[in-house]
Formats: sequence, structure tokens, C-alpha cells
Amino acid sequence: MATKRGTWGYRDEFGDAFARTFFRRFGPGVVSSIGIGTYLGDPTDAADARYREALTAALESGVNLVDTAINYRCQRSERVVGEALREADIAREEVVVATKGGFVPFDGSRPEDPGAYVRDEFVRTGIVDGAELARGSHAIAPGYLDALFDRSLDNLGLDTVDCYYVHNPETQLAVRSREDVYDQLEAAFEVLEERRLAGELGVYGVATWKAFRVPRDHQSYLSLPEVLTRAERAADAAGADDCGLAAVQLPFNVQMADAFTVEAHRHPEEDKDVSALWYAQEAGLDVFASASLAQGDLAASIPEAVDEQLSGETAAQRALNFARSAPGVTCALVGTGSPEHVAENVAAGTFEPLGARAFDAVFE
Repeated sequence: MATKRGTWGYRDEFGDAFARTFFRRFGPGVVSSIGIGTYLGDPTDAADARYREALTAALESGVNLVDTAINYRCQRSERVVGEALREADIAREEVVVATKGGFVPFDGSRPEDPGAYVRDEFVRTGIVDGAELARGSHAIAPGYLDALFDRSLDNLGLDTVDCYYVHNPETQLAVRSREDVYDQLEAAFEVLEERRLAGELGVYGVATWKAFRVPRDHQSYLSLPEVLTRAERAADAAGADDCGLAAVQLPFNVQMADAFTVEAHRHPEEDKDVSALWYAQEAGLDVFASASLAQGDLAASIPEAVDEQLSGETAAQRALNFARSAPGVTCALVGTGSPEHVAENVAAGTFEPLGARAFDAVFE
């Protein structure tokens, strides 16, 4: 498990190479405000080798946040993260490891008949009830998530995970009501609270694509205040002294700024709606920005009006610095499947992000 002593020690070792705000508080310690993503890439041995080299280089260069998921690259991403953690010249206690569960994971490669694979490996074995699946590939039922959590520990070769996300719960809205999805989340959170009490999990969160950055009337909308309420209930039911919901992951970049501009979440004290980023900041939730480079699109160019206000030698660096400038954002995630891009991405942290006033001016 990442610890206060471990992560602060990591910051002491690498902090002088970066700008002042590069490391930020999270959980018991600190994390780099640029994190390693592992979503993109083919499920091949060659891609594994590139990821292993890139991850090891990043971990040994000042990035101590790794983000993955059991379904990424057919479970290969989790496995290669574990290999990199063992190979890198760093201690486990220095690194925050986050993974996710929800989508049915293939094993090593995509099967010829995905439907038959899901039935044989998950439904007929009793890991998941067919009625719990949405679109034949997603579930957040407590027993299913519990089983996925164990598989993730095996894939990573770890005894603990620092942050575990319920992955894209809005997928369930395709087959059930919003109230039912909140009920499912509450049951899932109770399982994660139990894992936390058992010492296997640091904190948990919700990783979304659309849920928190769309208007209330959108099919994929989920209320962040309601999700937090359900987590608090789950903590009470599990007998926890505090609530373990600590993180939200959502897309945020120059092209996808809805988490800052769409006001769809009721302020906890004032009678008004606020954006997901604003609510998370008020509620004490850490935000991890996914798709910081819009899956590579922003590595080539950024809209000129924004670009001229950002620091960085390359478009990719300036795009990363925009994402980690947003209020409430703890860390901007960037895919690091190519060793050639590691140095460029890590070097973005040597520049200061925008201040609050300058960031707001971008939207005026």
C-alpha cells in the first residue's frame, strides 16, 4: 500500500526536478500531478514490452501514480503494471496504484466469440447473473465486483490496491432506472468498504466517461451528490468510521471541458447547481482527469487562444498542463504505452500550470 512516508519520501527524491505544485496531496500522502495511463494499445507481447519499458522509466523519473483497469488490453495492462512495479527501482509504498472493475475482461486476447466467452467464463460459473449485465459486457453487482477485485490483485501481483474505481456505472442506465443504478452503486460501495476495512484497499472512487459531465436530462447522467450520499450509507452499513469514497475520474481536456462548464450537481450548501469539478472540490473529492491529450489528438495542436496561455515546450506538454490547471484536479492521466513519449510527458511537470485567474480567463 502507498504510505505517507513512502510517497513523501518519493517526493523528496524527485521534487526538486519539477515545478512547485507538481506533487499534490492524495490519501495519506502525495501523488504526482501527471499519472500513467494504460488504456491504449493492442493486447500483444510487443505492446506489453513497450508498456513495461515506459512504465519503469516513468516510475523512475518522478511519476508515482499508475492508472489501469482489469479490462484494459484483455487484462494485460494490469499484469504489465505489476511487472513494472517489481522491475523499477522504487518501493511499492512510494506508488499509488489505481485500477477499475465493471466491464467483463477478456483474458490475454479477444475471443472469437465474445458472447460465448462471457457466458462460459462468467455467467455459467456463477460469477455474474446474466440479468446483472448491461449490453452483455458490464456489471457492478457486489459479488461480481468482489470477484474482479481478487483477479486484479492476482494480475498486479499485489496484496493491496490504493484506489479502486467502479468503472463507468452509467453503462447500466441502458437497461435499468437511475434509482436502480444508485442502489447498485450503494451495494458495490459496501463491498469496497469491507475490502478497505480488511486492509486490502486504500480508498475507492467512480470512473466515468459521461455521467458527471452531462446535463441532468441526459440519458447517461448521474448525480455526484447522490453518489456520495450512497457511499456514506455504505460506509455506515459496513461499520466504517469514515467514508472511503475519495476519487472521481472523468475526461477533461481543452476539447472536453464539460466537467468545468456544465452545471448539473447541486451544491451541498447553496441552492444552486455547480459543475462536477466545483462540486468535487467542495466535497473534498480528488479528481483524476482522463483523456488529457484527447487520446493523442492534442499532442499535435491546441486551439490557439488557449495554447498561447499555457507553459510547455510541446503541444502535448501544454495540453497536460491545461488539464492539471483545472480547479479540483489532483492529477492528469496520460497514456504511456510508448517509451519515446515518457520523457516529454514527465517534463510537462517542470512547468507551472495556469493559476486560477488565468484558467478562468480561458472560458471568458
